[in-house]
Amino acid sequence: MSRRQAERDFEEFYTAAAPQVVHLVYASTGDMTVAQDSTQEAFARAWQRWATISTYDEPLAWVRTVARRIAISAWRKQGAQDRAYVRHGAPATAPGPGVDRVAVLEALQTLSDPIRQTVALYYIADRSIEQIARETGAAVGTIKSHLHRGRRQLAEALEIKENDHA
Repeated sequence: MSRRQAERDFEEFYTAAAPQVVHLVYASTGDMTVAQDSTQEAFARAWQRWATISTYDEPLAWVRTVARRIAISAWRKQGAQDRAYVRHGAPATAPGPGVDRVAVLEALQTLSDPIRQTVALYYIADRSIEQIARETGAAVGTIKSHLHRGRRQLAEALEIKENDHA
């Protein structure tokens, strides 16, 4: 494949897939800046390896996995920085999202990482149970269990939030 064709293929891939990856990472972290930065970094890494990644059955799965890992690392680092600022008296203020978005993000954060990842891949990335199992290396039964528990836990968390606002 020529470099020009590779550039066109990658550009099409990026244009079609980047918004999906941003939404997935945002659902996992609740931080749009981290989601956007992680997505950009994951696609930059994909471009560096495009000759190989473009041959994968699902190059998007590779990008999603890398973006989530980058986001988790950045998110943890930011949390440590925020705690340090608070300890040292600097205010940690930023304008927040609306009430509904906060409720959903808070509910998502109550889920364990594997369950939150499964719920996000299923509902936001629109992946099938089998695709999630392949991408995460978990058994199909485990993915089904994660989805079942995730839906139940989200319903409970959101019901509590609704009652709190009533």
